[in-house]
Amino acid sequence: MRTIFVMFDSLNREALEAYGGTAIRTPNFQRLADRAVTFDNHYCGSMPCMPARRDIHTGRLNFMHRPWGPLEPFDNSFARSMGEAGIYSHLVTDHMHYIENGGTGYCTQFESWEVVRGQEHDTAKALVQPPLDALAAQFDPRHYPLDKLPSDRPATLQTSDIIAWRRMRHAVNTLFVKEEEDFPTPRVFASALEFLEMNKASTDFFLQIESFDPHEPFCAPERFHKEYATGRNGGVLDWPSYEKATDSPEDMAEIRANYAASVAECDYYLGRLLDWMDDNDAWGDTCLIVTTDHGFLLGEHEWWGKNKMPYYEEISHIPLLVWHPECADMGGERRRAVTQTPDLAATFLDLFGLPTPDEATGQSLLPALRGEREDDYRSVIFGMFAGPIGIADGSHVYYHYPVKADGEGFNLYTLAPSHMVRMFNAEELAQAELVEGFDFTHGAPVLRVPMAPDNGEAGLEAVRNRPDRIQLFDLAADPGQKTPIEDAEVLARLRAEIAVHMKRHDAPSEIFDLYGLERRAAEAVA
Repeated sequence: MRTIFVMFDSLNREALEAYGGTAIRTPNFQRLADRAVTFDNHYCGSMPCMPARRDIHTGRLNFMHRPWGPLEPFDNSFARSMGEAGIYSHLVTDHMHYIENGGTGYCTQFESWEVVRGQEHDTAKALVQPPLDALAAQFDPRHYPLDKLPSDRPATLQTSDIIAWRRMRHAVNTLFVKEEEDFPTPRVFASALEFLEMNKASTDFFLQIESFDPHEPFCAPERFHKEYATGRNGGVLDWPSYEKATDSPEDMAEIRANYAASVAECDYYLGRLLDWMDDNDAWGDTCLIVTTDHGFLLGEHEWWGKNKMPYYEEISHIPLLVWHPECADMGGERRRAVTQTPDLAATFLDLFGLPTPDEATGQSLLPALRGEREDDYRSVIFGMFAGPIGIADGSHVYYHYPVKADGEGFNLYTLAPSHMVRMFNAEELAQAELVEGFDFTHGAPVLRVPMAPDNGEAGLEAVRNRPDRIQLFDLAADPGQKTPIEDAEVLARLRAEIAVHMKRHDAPSEIFDLYGLERRAAEAVA
């Protein structure tokens, strides 16, 4: 059977009409929801972007052993498993982090792959001396601080303010976008539809369509921005920093409107894919799965973004829509089973009759899709390396914090020592030790590297921004998470379950002490 997996980035669950959203018109997501099964308790796993993708490839959580980084040499990728079984896989993506140091190894697991250039701060276009004055007049300096860039020499990554450099790279990319078809998302779906058209006679392949939108910057073709125009005058305001939301109501409305435009663009191009399915009568032999990696705060809880605050529901509780020909009579149904990102790998393999690797902890979604797990209790954990650990069980959600806020004692475990943009430097590697591996490294030892206290890819800032009260919420009574509750019994149960999940993932022994959790209790249950 053919399988199409569509993943957007930072697609908020409540932005979709299928999940009760009203601010953005999403007729094509609704069109799919009317035909497919909608999962109501689907959560992320590791965050943010590349950690989530490692979860998807391996079917297990990344965040207990390291933060952002490449696929590891010992990882069992679902795409490689497909290739070994003679199943063709193809990736079309504009996710530019795949072509940075910290994103290596993912694309090459597929039989073929295509990266559409030009998203976010992709260095796709080379202007040694970009027109900074003209760009500064176009973009609001609060989101595009181009005045921090050097004026007497080229602005390079190594010699520039990192935020200003990234915003400048995006601004330069926009200079080369003249028509709607020049934007990344239209190009991604055009390439995906080309693949489908060329291979429509084939009945057994896996296609991953990955759009970086609606991730910031919230840049979309003009017709989508017009649909949500606020009437505000001023420079482009579409890339909020991850910080407290102290903007004026007018500016907050503008940023949200730009996000809405990006979601509307995603909806339209998803519709193009659904049209292809209709036109080619593909629903009878094609599975279609649509989801995202995480959400994004748009001023809720007085925050912009992610990573630096509790993993509120807007961030961690994500959409999932699944169409399967064998469940054609279930169109429009909803599932309350608790699921999460690592379940995708097991699902993809199950769709092709392939076994899940022993070290994978995710579960195939197919039994839940058929309605067989509606009454099963399950909790899932999610988070960032060295940050809070979230746990959700369908009724409560709790964010558990490390004992200390300075990150001391955390070690990174890897055989692919790379950060997002750069490889580990000599100073970091000088502290590395080769130690015994874990149950998922297949006998290979790993490097143990002490985490630097300024590691921006870990969840340290979320720990430093820890709220005063224990972050336990009753989602039935308080879905907006306005008021934490005090329930010693629920709290003790969820803390114990976090420890069990850590044990099942063969978490490093020091992790239990760093989070103040009982390893012995976890071993007794696991």
